[in-house]
Amino acid sequence: MSLDLMLADIFPSDRIKMTLIDLVAYASDAGFYNLRPRAVVLPVSEEEVIRLFKLAHEQNIPVVFRTGGTSLSGQSVTDGILVDLSQYWRKAVVENEGASIRVQPGVIGAVANVYLKKYGRKIGPDPASINAAMVGGIISNNASGMCCGVSNNSYHTVKYLRFTLPDGKTYSTEVKEDYARFSKECPGLFARLATIRQQVLGDEQIYNKIRKKYRTKNTVGYSVNAFIDYAEPLDILAHLLVGAEGTLGFISEAVMQTVPDYPEKATGLLYFPDIYTACQAIVPISETGAVAIELMDRASLRSVEHVPGLPTIIKDLPDTAAALLVEYGAPSKEHLNDSLARFQEQADGFSLLEQPAFTSIPQQQALLWKVRKGMFPSVGAVRKSGTTVILEDVAFPVAMLGDAIVDLQQLFQKFDYHQAIIFGHAKDGNIHFVVTQSFNTEAEVLRYEQFMAELVHLVVNKYDGALKAEHGTGRNMAPFVETEWGGEIYEIMKTVKNLVDPCNILNPGVIINPDPQAHITNLKELPSVESEVDKCIECGFCEHKCPSRDLTLTPRRRIVVRRELVKLKQEGDNDYKKLLDQYQYQGLDTCAVDGLCATVCPVDINTGDLVKRLRRENHSSWNNKLALMTSKNFGVVLKTVQTAVRFGTAVNHTFGANTMTKATRLMKKVAPSFPLWSPQLTGARSARAADISGIDATTKVVYFASCISRVMGDKLNPKAGMMERFISVSHKVGVGVVLAGNSGKNCCGQIYSSKGFSDAYTHMVNATMAELWKHTNEGVYPIVLDITSCTYTLLNCRPALSEENRNRFDKMRIIDSIDYLYEYILPRAGSVKRKNHIALHPVCSSYKIPGLDDKFRKVAEFFSHKVTIPIFAGCCGMAGDRGFLFPELTKSATALEAADVVDKKLDGCYSSSKTCEIAMSDNTDKNYQSIFNLADECL
Repeated sequence: MSLDLMLADIFPSDRIKMTLIDLVAYASDAGFYNLRPRAVVLPVSEEEVIRLFKLAHEQNIPVVFRTGGTSLSGQSVTDGILVDLSQYWRKAVVENEGASIRVQPGVIGAVANVYLKKYGRKIGPDPASINAAMVGGIISNNASGMCCGVSNNSYHTVKYLRFTLPDGKTYSTEVKEDYARFSKECPGLFARLATIRQQVLGDEQIYNKIRKKYRTKNTVGYSVNAFIDYAEPLDILAHLLVGAEGTLGFISEAVMQTVPDYPEKATGLLYFPDIYTACQAIVPISETGAVAIELMDRASLRSVEHVPGLPTIIKDLPDTAAALLVEYGAPSKEHLNDSLARFQEQADGFSLLEQPAFTSIPQQQALLWKVRKGMFPSVGAVRKSGTTVILEDVAFPVAMLGDAIVDLQQLFQKFDYHQAIIFGHAKDGNIHFVVTQSFNTEAEVLRYEQFMAELVHLVVNKYDGALKAEHGTGRNMAPFVETEWGGEIYEIMKTVKNLVDPCNILNPGVIINPDPQAHITNLKELPSVESEVDKCIECGFCEHKCPSRDLTLTPRRRIVVRRELVKLKQEGDNDYKKLLDQYQYQGLDTCAVDGLCATVCPVDINTGDLVKRLRRENHSSWNNKLALMTSKNFGVVLKTVQTAVRFGTAVNHTFGANTMTKATRLMKKVAPSFPLWSPQLTGARSARAADISGIDATTKVVYFASCISRVMGDKLNPKAGMMERFISVSHKVGVGVVLAGNSGKNCCGQIYSSKGFSDAYTHMVNATMAELWKHTNEGVYPIVLDITSCTYTLLNCRPALSEENRNRFDKMRIIDSIDYLYEYILPRAGSVKRKNHIALHPVCSSYKIPGLDDKFRKVAEFFSHKVTIPIFAGCCGMAGDRGFLFPELTKSATALEAADVVDKKLDGCYSSSKTCEIAMSDNTDKNYQSIFNLADECL
């Protein structure tokens, strides 16, 4: 029987991925290895995992688990069955007033912290990838991070674990009865774990080595400190699973003890003349109570010096300079000031290039940490095209860190890694260094192999450090586990693996690997493709923002597939055409081009822009000419659409509310590109502005109603659509409104830019700018748009404008409807009738226009006592009209956000884009309306 049929006996077809594009997309993670799986499955229960384990034993197929895919050492790739836990294992429950949190493996670390925030707590591990990394990987890699050190890492903060062993038996350290059951069901394993514990306790040399190794960060091999820290074999086994990288079992749930998230913090960058001098300041600063000390050499600082908002001194630092990012945290301002005073007492003894300055402004602190957390991808982005970026992760005794770094820099020079950079968690002696390396020739592979051999010697033999402090052993350090730990302890680790997984089905080759060449096998190739793609190092930081993440591909996977397409084309492989065909729907059609991926990408890659360009390149000359013709005759197009919407509304009114939805669903079966009718659709009414005579010029605005507002009305109140609401709100506070675009011939051009019709877009925005110039009295009055994505499009249209229109653009002020409410309406509002509790859906563009998301929340708080923005609020996938064409995209994109609001008793749900309101209304039991509806009802 074929593998697909065997898997179909366990999983439904929609949770088995075996198409070429799926296997290619999952072949890479954030590391530098590439293995194409035979299948990808998405289980929803322990029972399915147990059945999968049985199948794997019968067929001798490896099984590997993946959550966020941010691992760096090759531990979440496989040529067997890849188990994706990112979609159906997202449950998180705060317990004991925030003292602990119960989590499944698919919970993002930062999301767990959002749940804990109101209790003033957070999870202990705080890796740089916490906004993308998930709990399954955080625990399985024994993650630590910036502030947690050793004491608050995953191993020390896991309170209970529930896990399934390869033989299908499931246990929980939270259940007392499981301790006795474990001894009865697994007598051999139980007894052997107890025996090994006695062996460790009875051998002073082994005991002392383990104790010493775990005083600093160390993720090399298995967590053998469990044999010292715990007496019960089940507890020992559970803590061996922490850091086991999925080689010993499946962790289905964990209860994690939390740590304080100090409300008062002070963060500062300290600049030193060289890295050795910076290292000498680490211990004194640590003794003043700093919770985090991050080291950055000059090369790493150079990779981020272009980031807006960073101190200008960074660009002018000498070539030998280095910096320490230092943060203090405290429960009160008094305690924080005490810590800063202790620092100042020491500061005179430091050789600083500039007087130290600390900030407690959250936005400035967030910027500094965003830069630090994105340093690895940022460095990778400036590498030579076609090379791989390699991040190594070692630890040295803190007192010897300066000497070790000097030796490391000499090693870089010896092996011609002249662009290498160093940064890391200096407080713990844990440094990361990045080198760029090609694996395209045997000579390049040999260079890396020889470098690794000398690195191992330096870390282990000279400094008795750790070869992996945080990132896990993976494939990268598997050949060197015995070198670091010695033969006796390595034998214990091998024994553990053989006892728990004797058939070696779970992540074989990771941690325990007899192949001395394992670290240079199955290396990832990164062919030159295009500028957007070549910058990407596949870190995965973007994936949680992507609306299609649970449906088709994510930005990272779109790029992975693009690289494979180039490779297959170069090789003349027959799979090229098949992969290209599959990419149309998964890579292009279901990309919402919202650009939110760029807001979290450390190097600002906007995969939406890439997809727009690819769409543009796919258009025929006939398609481009047709688009340009519609742009030049947009008034006719708009009237046609208005007529169609009104006709559909009349059909529903005559034959039943769902008639058009049913009819268009049938049409889609015949013509998949046919748009699906939404029950939220109804025709818009024409609107007239109020009399503006006698109103001062400072209180006049030009209202450029979007084409959507001119076509679509309010389903619940057809007589009061967006245009009527805008004019009503303005009239109530005495602001004059000049209507622009009433002819219906112009729009912001988004409908063309999102589809890659550049000529049509260029024509439209130039025509629109010329019309707005007249309506604004040549720039005297501000222009207000009523859909935020339209505002964003128009604000960024300058490159497509003629020189004359650029000059006009520079003299006009374009603002969003949210800006308008915040700046013009609220200050004039007087008394209002506030609602009790409302929910908001911030649209994608509100995050891309600086400060707009904050204004949106403040406007809502002005009109309501309580405002909820769901934890999973994100792109709804509507993307203008894309949700009508691919309704499965909006359904998938809104699922988590909908679950957040479905049980809440709300007085209203509001957004700032009609199509987003349609998407949210269609996929929840709530009615989403414009924020202007809220303002009009409350004024």
